[in-house]
Amino acid sequence: MNNIKYDSVRPIHWRDDALVLIDQRLLPGAHEEIVCHDVEATAHAIREMVVRGAPAIGITAAYGVVLAARARHRQAPATWKQDVEADLELLAGTRPTAVNLFWAIERMRRLIQTLDDDPAPALLQAARDLHEADIEANYRMGALGAALIGSPCAVLTHCNAGALATGGYGTALGVIRAAHAGQGITRVYADETRPWLQGARLTAWELLQDGIPVTLVAEGAAAHLMKQGELGWVIVGSDRIAANGDVANKIGTYNLAVTARYHGVKVMVVAPTSTIDMNMPAGDMIPIETRDESELLALQGQRVAAAGARAWNPVFDVTPAELVDAIVTEKGVVKVPDREKMARLMAQ
Repeated sequence: MNNIKYDSVRPIHWRDDALVLIDQRLLPGAHEEIVCHDVEATAHAIREMVVRGAPAIGITAAYGVVLAARARHRQAPATWKQDVEADLELLAGTRPTAVNLFWAIERMRRLIQTLDDDPAPALLQAARDLHEADIEANYRMGALGAALIGSPCAVLTHCNAGALATGGYGTALGVIRAAHAGQGITRVYADETRPWLQGARLTAWELLQDGIPVTLVAEGAAAHLMKQGELGWVIVGSDRIAANGDVANKIGTYNLAVTARYHGVKVMVVAPTSTIDMNMPAGDMIPIETRDESELLALQGQRVAAAGARAWNPVFDVTPAELVDAIVTEKGVVKVPDREKMARLMAQ
């Protein structure tokens, strides 16, 4: 692999017959791991944001299936295939927007139907293969996306679409890592990303681990930043891409895309083809997760909003395809995406 020096963060591990996750809720103040010995703990980790980012959620779910099948086979060897369906449904119910979750579960479900004896070895190998394939895809996307940037410029990213959101290296941050290695980026700006502050806590931390300087900006500063003329690209990941090229990503991405179009700044979406949902005709049909209002009313457990105020807390929005300049996948790049171009990509 290239750019090894920019690949120091890995959020997901299989260790001592258990799933080990970096607790991303605690970064950057503390670097702690959570060990999942069963599918219930895995589902809880996904739901409670211990692990987040669509590719990372899918990989975590795949390892969760290993834990579930192993336990079910030990409990009832004759009926484990039927029994494990409840565990697959438990995992599927954790985060509704990230399509990688359902993609990974379905891959594991199909494998389960072919197994007769102890399922754990084959399922574990499948989960490891999925994990490694994600990292390889991220390196490929990094190179493809970096090649689009052209003249050196500053870039802005939103939320965290890096190693922490994937198996390793990252999607949007994979492009930024590759472009930085090739001296194609003059400065990296990161939105703080309220209310979970993934940009401030995770993206800033992750880039600094690899020695890549980063400048944090409040979301409300993005338009003013673009007006300065330094910014060439907004580079983001995605949790689900519809068949027509509409992109669901962290709330605030739509704002950036609209503002970028006005200022002549290009928008690049970087995601593996497992994030593309060809069964979803358009973005307005993508289920948008709404989380508890307490996440917006408080900051790290401390109430910041006036008593009695309510909050609306959608955690994703949809950017129309016409505001996207390029979708970068491991299969190739789709410029100015539409339904026909997305279908050609997925047919490869």
